[in-house]
Amino acid sequence: MSRIIVFGGHGRIALLLAPLLVARGDEVTSVIRNPDHIPDVEQTGAQALVADVEQLDTDALTEIIRGHDAVVWSAGAGGGSADRTYAVDRDAAIRTMDAAGAAGVRRYVMVSWIGSKADHGVPEDDGFFAYADAKWAADEHLRGTGLDGTILGPGTLTFEEPSGLIALEPEGHGEVARADVAAVIAETIGNPSTFGRTIRFGNGTADTAVPIVDALSA
Repeated sequence: MSRIIVFGGHGRIALLLAPLLVARGDEVTSVIRNPDHIPDVEQTGAQALVADVEQLDTDALTEIIRGHDAVVWSAGAGGGSADRTYAVDRDAAIRTMDAAGAAGVRRYVMVSWIGSKADHGVPEDDGFFAYADAKWAADEHLRGTGLDGTILGPGTLTFEEPSGLIALEPEGHGEVARADVAAVIAETIGNPSTFGRTIRFGNGTADTAVPIVDALSA
């Protein structure tokens, strides 16, 4: 059994992830900002922890993370103002990485996006720029830590039924079912072959898709 803390615990992917982890015997703490979301989280079998990561400093986050075996960052500002996007997707994410290091929790899984690259190509006058810029900064910070980090870059998220299959470095936007993203996270957490890697993926096609466990061990 592992103790796993998931930031962004009420997100659609996190709500799909928690039952997968609980079913295999893991103890899951899902961090949420809104106490109204406690029942939704508890239905997954996870323990809800109400905390605003946008407001908490590194010391406070260290105490929240301490005692866990792995951290999953699946939180985000969800669009809106650029200032809040930077505050959550970049700054708060970075604080949790630093807090994980301070708490002695080496395993850290970042849920990013398929286009998170230095040359992501999003122009500064595009409303998506702040997200692209913030995620790249957070991903780069993780690469520079001493954590056993993995950056997951799923493509365009869909509500399709899960296939259990993915393709690495897919062409185009890399459409992928949210449930398959959750399954990738679950498989990644305890898979040492994913440490230090950036894994960009989508559901692929019949010719390119392989079982998730096989793709991650490639």
